[in-house]
Amino acid sequence: MILTIDESSPAPAYEQIVTQVTGAVADGTLPTGARLPTVRQLAGDLGLAVNTVAKAYKQLEAEGHVATRGRNGTVVLEHVRDGTADETRAAATLLARTAQRHGLDLAEAIGVLRRAW
Repeated sequence: MILTIDESSPAPAYEQIVTQVTGAVADGTLPTGARLPTVRQLAGDLGLAVNTVAKAYKQLEAEGHVATRGRNGTVVLEHVRDGTADETRAAATLLARTAQRHGLDLAEAIGVLRRAW
């Protein structure tokens, strides 16, 4: 998997990393157990600050997409498919589609979710 940063995008670089990694996990390009590059390696490859990549990895971990295992690196986690996860995924899909239909971008949709939380 090759990550790229679109400097003309209004989305910050860390958010672009998160979006690309979660997309690759969802479509199977990054299977369960796949190792992500180290923070330093990815920062160097993309020409970004280490803290920018670290922020993306921290968000990916907080959302349950990856786990950092010390010297073993950051790996993709298996997504549990139970009733609760399915219901939550359906609600998230509904939120995403509704937000898109009303012209909200991802950051605005996340803001709506945070206010509802």
